[in-house]
Amino acid sequence: MRNVLIIGAGRSASSLIRYLLSKSNEEKLHLTVADLSLNLAKAKTQNHPNATPLSLDIFNSDERKKAIANASIVISMLPAHLHIEIAKDCLEFKKHLVTASYISDAMQALNEEAIKNNLIFMNEIGLDPGIDHMSAMKVIDEIRSKGGKMLLFESFCGGLVAPESDNNLWNYKFTWAPRNVVLAGQGGAAKFIQEGTYKYIPYSALFRRTEFLEVEGYGKFEAYSNRDSLKYRSVYGLDDILTLYRGTIRRVGYSRAWNMFVQLGMTDDSYILEGSENMSYRQFINSFLPYHPTDSVEIKTRLILKIDQDDIMWDKLLELDLFNPDKKVNLPNATPAQILEKILTDSWALEPEDKDMIVMYHKFGYELNGEKKQIDSKMVCIGEDQTYTAMAKTVGLPVAIATLLILNGKITTPGVQLPIKKEVYEPILKELEEYGVIFNEQNVPYFGYNPDLF
Repeated sequence: MRNVLIIGAGRSASSLIRYLLSKSNEEKLHLTVADLSLNLAKAKTQNHPNATPLSLDIFNSDERKKAIANASIVISMLPAHLHIEIAKDCLEFKKHLVTASYISDAMQALNEEAIKNNLIFMNEIGLDPGIDHMSAMKVIDEIRSKGGKMLLFESFCGGLVAPESDNNLWNYKFTWAPRNVVLAGQGGAAKFIQEGTYKYIPYSALFRRTEFLEVEGYGKFEAYSNRDSLKYRSVYGLDDILTLYRGTIRRVGYSRAWNMFVQLGMTDDSYILEGSENMSYRQFINSFLPYHPTDSVEIKTRLILKIDQDDIMWDKLLELDLFNPDKKVNLPNATPAQILEKILTDSWALEPEDKDMIVMYHKFGYELNGEKKQIDSKMVCIGEDQTYTAMAKTVGLPVAIATLLILNGKITTPGVQLPIKKEVYEPILKELEEYGVIFNEQNVPYFGYNPDLF
């Protein structure tokens, strides 16, 4: 039996573990599912004969090294900053490594040693990053193989609530880490290229500069810009492209509503609010409003945000129970962002019967034989339930499939890498289709941004 060590049994690991267990007899696999919580590891392995749950504190180097030494391959589903010690142990014990996280500078620094030891350190093999890379490179490589020149590449992805579970005014619920949602877009201006010109959007304006998207059968969406759309320009071989933009998908109206929190300062994570533990929700929002001897918190909020009496934005705030004087924050030494996360989690947690949804949308503009053309590629995935969510499926399945391909010698290029080579993306995308992760590609009229072209 080949021992697959999975470190981290959180929400994103459920589909990964189920897939590998389903293949365990024919592929001669034994899974060791390691987590700080033994009960969580047991819940995910469900007494399967080809799986062993393990309580593992990754900060205990002896325990960690022992587990890695006994593995044939290691999958780390830990937060990104915790991968590096796992990776160093994999080098020491000559083990391949698979993660769904962005390649950090520390991980990239291990590239030469990984190549020297003929080890594959596959990263960014989840959803975003992951499926986005693979589905994009497939089409880009096809365009290039025909002699086409890329002019435009836009890529959008969003974790949303499925239509049948979409029952609040924000058309949104938390389907992944709430903190990441609250802090989205912070840390510098969003930057991208539009018709050959560099563009920048400061955080204060990010949620008022959106692009609209239509997905057949699912309606209209909007997308706001990711912080750095240019990160993969060279990786994708798009150094000369005229338009390059990456964005996050939400339902129409979400960004305008979220901008209210940004303008008030409620997403700030840089300072602590005094007395936050005993603060009510009403006191929290009042903290960001000017003093007035007679105006209520509601009136002050309307005035500062310029909300008219018939504006749906007001109903969205009311739905969150933001003005409740009796609800307590109950978080000591909390930042505004932490308190906002707590308030939103009260309203936006998925109910037991709720399902989530992943939407991915790529636009490829190119020139072939003097003619401008465009391909739009769209993927929608609906979750099964609270355990096997669309997020868990689209993050976990590519990790699992890549792991088997590496074990079986189908992926052979060594080094620290992301899945942009044909030997990686072709078999993974093909197998993902069997699990309902299907991209529908359409030829559409090319639409650039320069009106002088028409």
